[in-house]
Order: sequence, then C-alpha cells, then structure tokens
Amino acid sequence: MAHLLIFGLGYTAGRIAAAMRARGWQVAATGSAGDIAFADRDAVLAAMGEATHILSSVPPERASGGDPVLEAYGEALQGKALFYLSSTGVYGDRAGAWVDEATPTIAQSGEGRRNARAEADLAWLGMGARVFRLPGIYGPGRSALDRVREGKARRIDLPGQVFSRVHVDDIASGVVAALVQDAPAGAYNLGDDLPCSGNEVTEHACRLLGLALPPLESLEKANLSEMARGFYMENRRVANGKAKRVLGWSPRYPTYVEGLAALL
Repeated sequence: MAHLLIFGLGYTAGRIAAAMRARGWQVAATGSAGDIAFADRDAVLAAMGEATHILSSVPPERASGGDPVLEAYGEALQGKALFYLSSTGVYGDRAGAWVDEATPTIAQSGEGRRNARAEADLAWLGMGARVFRLPGIYGPGRSALDRVREGKARRIDLPGQVFSRVHVDDIASGVVAALVQDAPAGAYNLGDDLPCSGNEVTEHACRLLGLALPPLESLEKANLSEMARGFYMENRRVANGKAKRVLGWSPRYPTYVEGLAALL
C-alpha cells in the first residue's frame, strides 16, 4: 500500500494529507497536527522506512538558514520518492517579467539577495525531488476577505507591482497529481492564471463585502515589517504551463475572482 510521510503537517500539507487519505493512502506526519514528533529520531526513521513517498513542507530555519529535514534526516531520504513545497521567492525580483522553471533561481545564478529557501530548493532538486514552487497562498481563513473583515488589509502605492497567488486546494490537487503518477523529478510552479497587483485583489474583496477601501499608502509610510517590505520589493509573474503539461493539472480557481467567490 502507498504510504506517505509528511514533514510539517501545516495549513497546506494538511490539505494534501486529507486528499491522499481519501484515495486510500496511509499518511503519517510530523508537526503539531501530526502523529510523530520530529525530534523522536527512532519514530521518524521507522516511519521513513515504511514510507513509499516523502513530502516536506518544512521551511528553512530563519536563524541558521539550514533545512531542518535535510540536516536531521538527509541520509535516510536517499532512494525515496521525494516531494518538497518551496516558494516562487527563489526567483528573486524580475521587475515584473515572467518566470518559469527554466529561469535560474537565486541559488543557481548567485544574483540577488541571499535566499535560504532558494538554497533548500536547490538541495532538494539535487536529491531528485519534485519541488513545487508556490506563490502567495490563500484559502479558508487566509484570504483578502479575512484581512478586509479584520481591518488588516493594506493598499500599497507601487504602480506596476505584480504578484502571483494560488488557492490552497489548487496546490493540493497539483501535489496529489504528482504523487499518484510518480511525476518526473524537477521543479513545478503551482500558481493561478492571473498574476496581478495585491491592490486589485484587496479592492475586489472590499466590493464583495460592501466595505470601504483601505487608504492607499506609500511604501515608505506604510511601516511594514522587514519581511513584508521584502515581499513588496520583488515583482514577477509566475508561469504555470509545465504543471499543466506534465501533471495534467488545471487550477479549479484560475484567478482570484473564482477563488474569493468560493470563499465568500
């Protein structure tokens, strides 16, 4: 029987786990919502021995920049079917240009600010993993609708700024497609079909809820955290053609319009 071990059973990986269990797979996982403690080496190695497929959604550590899974269990991963949830942040700032899986990442080109995620992405690729590069993730409880309702939505005045995004259930369907068909190793972008500004999404959410738009702020006056400011300093459009061609994947929510309507 197919047996999936997930490192880091969080928001997105939880959706993947539910989908695989519905297909009859056995699923074990580390993380606060999982059934195995990451630090329990004997239990983790036993689970790895039983697993036919291994998925990591664990990000690099902020302090060291290292990948916790590779550092703790890298040797035991050899010979397994590996899957890794990465980020489109590995491409760095592209001044609004399109990127696809052939675009060099920061770790491959050596350009741009150091990016621990890009280094982890490259390491997992080097082990023969299927690496899913994800843009801004939204879904139930984590969307522009929630931010508007809570009074936390922002509109930043950055003309020409473009982001890609993806509904969490579309990530799950893409990863499931790769798992069930043992897709070829390599990188896959899982993003929707309409890169656009964050302001556009926020404004649409306000219209759906019948609420006033948040004020338009300059980046200098917005007083954003360092992480949020870094997010706004990068500008790119993410192409998803490879996932459609190779995995037969098609997003259920091809744009934020369908995604927010379903959440509403």
